[in-house]
Amino acid sequence: MFTYLQGKLRQRTRALDETTEAGFTLIELLVVIVILGILSAIVVFSVRGINDKGQGSACKTDKSTIQTAEEAYFASDNRGVYGSMAELVNGGFLSDASNWYDVNPKGATYDITPKAALPGGQSNPCT
Repeated sequence: MFTYLQGKLRQRTRALDETTEAGFTLIELLVVIVILGILSAIVVFSVRGINDKGQGSACKTDKSTIQTAEEAYFASDNRGVYGSMAELVNGGFLSDASNWYDVNPKGATYDITPKAALPGGQSNPCT
């Protein structure tokens, strides 16, 4: 008789275990959704600044390329003067003119200044 009762108790215990482990409750699902929402908000705000850093690096690289082209133009057989953007492109020192910077040669010196506005009315990210 004792073993019969133990068997019945095991059956009831298994039945209770199966019903309690059948799925998630609504509260558990809501908690998971809230946690995922918080994590996604953190990711969105942390990734937002990456584009700005990339744009800043592109500006520095463009300016450095123009400076290198000016030094190469000056060192070549050009009467010891720096060239304009058009002269740098026509001489093969630059592949194309910069959309972000203007070059102002002044004989033995030059200035690289950011353009006020880009074509199409966009603001210059390098200012």
